[in-house]
Amino acid sequence: MLFVLIALWSIAAIVWISEPGSAVNRRLGGLAFTGGTGALAAMIDLKWLPQAEEAGAGQSTLRLLYEVQALSSISSYYGIPYFFLLFAIAYSGLRVSRGLAVALPVLLLIPIILCIFLTPYYTIYYPISFKVVVWWAVPYMLTGAVLVLSKRVPPSVYARTHWIVCFAVLPPALFCMFMNYILPSLGMLRMWVYNTWLVGLGAAVFVIGLFTYGFMGMRVLIQRRRYDSTLRAVTSGTAMLNHAIKNDAGKLRLFGEKMKRHAIATSQQELLADVEAVLSASRHMEEMVRRVHRRTEDLELRPERVELSSVLREALELAKPSASSVRLETAFAEGWQCEVDKTQLAEAFGNIVTNAIQAMSERGDAMLRVKLTATKRELVIKVADNGPGMDREQRLQAFEPFYSTKRGSGSFGLGLPYAYHVMSKHKGSLTMRSRPGEGTTFYMTLPKRAVKAVRMD
Repeated sequence: MLFVLIALWSIAAIVWISEPGSAVNRRLGGLAFTGGTGALAAMIDLKWLPQAEEAGAGQSTLRLLYEVQALSSISSYYGIPYFFLLFAIAYSGLRVSRGLAVALPVLLLIPIILCIFLTPYYTIYYPISFKVVVWWAVPYMLTGAVLVLSKRVPPSVYARTHWIVCFAVLPPALFCMFMNYILPSLGMLRMWVYNTWLVGLGAAVFVIGLFTYGFMGMRVLIQRRRYDSTLRAVTSGTAMLNHAIKNDAGKLRLFGEKMKRHAIATSQQELLADVEAVLSASRHMEEMVRRVHRRTEDLELRPERVELSSVLREALELAKPSASSVRLETAFAEGWQCEVDKTQLAEAFGNIVTNAIQAMSERGDAMLRVKLTATKRELVIKVADNGPGMDREQRLQAFEPFYSTKRGSGSFGLGLPYAYHVMSKHKGSLTMRSRPGEGTTFYMTLPKRAVKAVRMD
């Protein structure tokens, strides 16, 4: 039971700390924490109380341990179905009115409050009145399981994390439903001792998922913070570099123009040619630094209401001259009006399309698929190519500033970091899937609430 306690409370801490503002994470953390209180009650019952009695502890100490055990046990039995259903409601994206969303956590507490005040208090063998609690706890957990499984997930990297959530949460929760509520209501007591294996399995899935595809968006969050930190450092560096080089380039131009006038006045053609070369180099150097700075500076959005599919079509039209040998397939959910920075979003989308076209430059059957779909909460722009794809090392570095697979092309490797930055500013995300030989797919996700999306028929 010590393992279960450590595992569940560690999971609770991770999900709470990772994104405290998320209702899904708060409620999942509550589920893990109350599950851990059950393990704490078992530890006190099986080890700490017997050890305290053998050591000759006083009645006050034994009474304190008993009360902690009672509160932990009650917290677990009542908290698990309550937090599981709240988690499932938030995770599934179930649409409820604002008033009901506020009232629901209170309404779901009513059976718990009635059981606390109207049923007998805790005893070692009957910590709760199982024959009463089973009538609301089981419906809570079954409803929660249905809601989690019914969540609609777009076919992206988030689909994998959804199934990781299902495998990590549902088997332990449903097994706990049988062992903690159904079987005890039939007279088979203390069946909770068999929960350890399923909880261990759920914890293992959680850890594996966290470090592979992610869990509840946590791996994405860790990556996002790393990219944000890197981009801030690059932004600061290029800002200082841009300022310093502009000053020095200004001095070069000033003295260069003076030397140029002298060379003309004295008819020194060789000196004139050298000065022109210096002036040209200074202008080129200043322009190159300015271009880098423009791509990395902190963006200031200027939102306007636009029809999203129209923005995508206009950006594709601009890319057509470089895509003459690429077969293009599009499918757009029409009528979605959003408040976005049209220029920045079109530029970010254009960067991704350009990358895809360049990746397929050596293919005779190049195919680019662009799709706009709408889910309950998000608008998803999918850009898929059938190019060479990327291996794991390339995928990990794809969003890093100044990384590029296009050697000798004059690319700064800032197209994807810029696109990522634009999506972050819109409270959205930019993710990708790619494997060698299978092409690359990018997903630009815009939360409907953040961009005030409305469908106009």
